[in-house]
Amino acid sequence: MNSRTLRKHLKYIVPEILLALIKEPGANPLPVNCPDDLEKFVEPLRHYSEEYFIAFHLSATNTICNYQVISHGSLSASLVHPREVFKGALIANSHALIVAHNHPGGSLIPSREDLETTETLIKAGDLLGVKLIDHIIVSSNGLQSLREHSPHLWN
Repeated sequence: MNSRTLRKHLKYIVPEILLALIKEPGANPLPVNCPDDLEKFVEPLRHYSEEYFIAFHLSATNTICNYQVISHGSLSASLVHPREVFKGALIANSHALIVAHNHPGGSLIPSREDLETTETLIKAGDLLGVKLIDHIIVSSNGLQSLREHSPHLWN
């Protein structure tokens, strides 16, 4: 299926299946060293009308070894609890996490809730030994790395 056909049918594909389609079977995983490296995995989120919150589990070499759809919500909210984010990471023996969620309205500006959630996940990750590397906001207007936008959260 080419990317044009895929985009045409996005609204009919479950996010879990769509993300699995993007990860090419048998391909050598590439390390995720910057937000742009994650773009092909989160690009489909740009087209959803509800918020989705996804955790990408990283190996010690920063390659994506797994992902988990944590929640999906309304037009403007997706409920996220650290317990749910880190449960899958601990089971998968993840070294680190990158989380991503979409803003269906198109804004790349992090909300107060986005910043609070990020801060909570950073603290929880520090306690559990599974570092939160970044929190990516995805919209029809592109990507926003909270690590780049709000680096003070990681200090």
